[in-house]
Amino acid sequence: MSASPSSEASSSRSASPSRSPSPEFDPSAPIPSESNKQFSDLGISPELCEACKSLGFKKPTDIQIESIPPALEGKDIIGLAQTGSGKTAAFSLPILQSLWENPQPFFALVLAPTRELAYQISQQVTSLGSGIGVRSATIVGGMDMMSQSIALSKRPHVIVATPGRLMDHLENTKGFSLKSLKYLVMDEADRLLDMDFGPIIDKILKVIPKERNTYLFSATMTTKVAKLQRASLNKPVRVEVSSKYSTVSTLLQHYLLLPLKSKDTHLIYLTNELSSSSMIIFTRTVNDAQRLSIILRRLGFPAIPLHGQMSQSMRLASLNKFKSGGRSILVATDVASRGLDIPLVDLVINYDMPTNSKDYVHRVGRTARAGRSGKSITLVTQYDVEILQRIESHIGKRMISFDVDKEAVSLLSDTVAKANREAAVEMRELGNGGKGGKRGRDMGSGKRKFGDDGDDRDRDDDSHEAGMGYQKNGKKNKFSGGGGAGKKKVRR
Repeated sequence: MSASPSSEASSSRSASPSRSPSPEFDPSAPIPSESNKQFSDLGISPELCEACKSLGFKKPTDIQIESIPPALEGKDIIGLAQTGSGKTAAFSLPILQSLWENPQPFFALVLAPTRELAYQISQQVTSLGSGIGVRSATIVGGMDMMSQSIALSKRPHVIVATPGRLMDHLENTKGFSLKSLKYLVMDEADRLLDMDFGPIIDKILKVIPKERNTYLFSATMTTKVAKLQRASLNKPVRVEVSSKYSTVSTLLQHYLLLPLKSKDTHLIYLTNELSSSSMIIFTRTVNDAQRLSIILRRLGFPAIPLHGQMSQSMRLASLNKFKSGGRSILVATDVASRGLDIPLVDLVINYDMPTNSKDYVHRVGRTARAGRSGKSITLVTQYDVEILQRIESHIGKRMISFDVDKEAVSLLSDTVAKANREAAVEMRELGNGGKGGKRGRDMGSGKRKFGDDGDDRDRDDDSHEAGMGYQKNGKKNKFSGGGGAGKKKVRR
């Protein structure tokens, strides 16, 4: 199992710098900011400054410094910033300050592309506004419509929603409207539009007041985002704190070149060697996320899966266990790659190479957030070298080769192979079919078929993330390959 990869793959990386032993780093240590500005210097009220302090926000980030003052002046904002830059507080603080001065229900609406991100934004809005009594409601698919209707009847100040489920309530929940809305935020706008939310967003824009403040935040300025900007913003202030879509400077990025056949063994070696770190392991498919989490648990590692074919309650439970430290290893598909802020993720491992550079940036952006240090390791087989080179060209950095003890890896091979066989048996017992699995079933229970919540408008699965297309009849198209092509009509 310690055989080296093909000579062709090795030669293509011969110019890569060799890896010396990794320097020790403290993931929680903040990097000193070049700016001496405080939140109070931006015009934030003492109550909200105290809330920032209680959440550990010592100094404003670049995007906050640039966007908060014009937002407080009542201007529309289009903010472009890399992942982990503090965008949520950048749009939340001006809204909360305005709400404090003029409290009213249904004051602000935040649209997010995924359910997990919506819950996260809602939690941060509630935390920041706790001192001024802010009420928020999270409206996403996969959850009970009636309980959400009750939450809306309580007239919250801030609604955080995915577009599909919000539209359901606007059309079907009696007495609910957004005619008095003062603020609209579209977070991760590029992702919202990539997921074919455009028509729903157009409908939402037609039923909310034209006289409002609009904040549009995105990691990239695509043609779709530019079109949305023209349609929804009024003479916006453009704030761009990162001209290149890249990773942060506090992230140590490594690659590990290995033979495809020993991928699982190398992963277990890494989790064992770096077991003191909290980590997210990203896979391309639901099947691998479920399989690897079972293998890790059987080998004594505290792992838990997260993917789009788990029920929403199970997904939230997995995320909360990881955030609280109940599990230190999260094995996830790209459902977890965008926007989620889990403060103390020390390490990101890419078990599968992402199909495009943007996905790579978002995955590794789960660590080294808010000025902290972090580390990423990408597993590269002999078939992935070209993708690695493309990612390096995109981010403008060369990754560092990560050395392993080949003898130690070889010693693990029999143990990992046994755990893999046991995982296949367990997945068959759950109705997941072992190898390949039945993608139409909920991996967590093996009983509930995907989509049984009747919420086709606002559903999450991983076929989009893995580049799988769906025909109108729901049958899978063939895998479309790199670049995330093969989009399907999906509403989350």
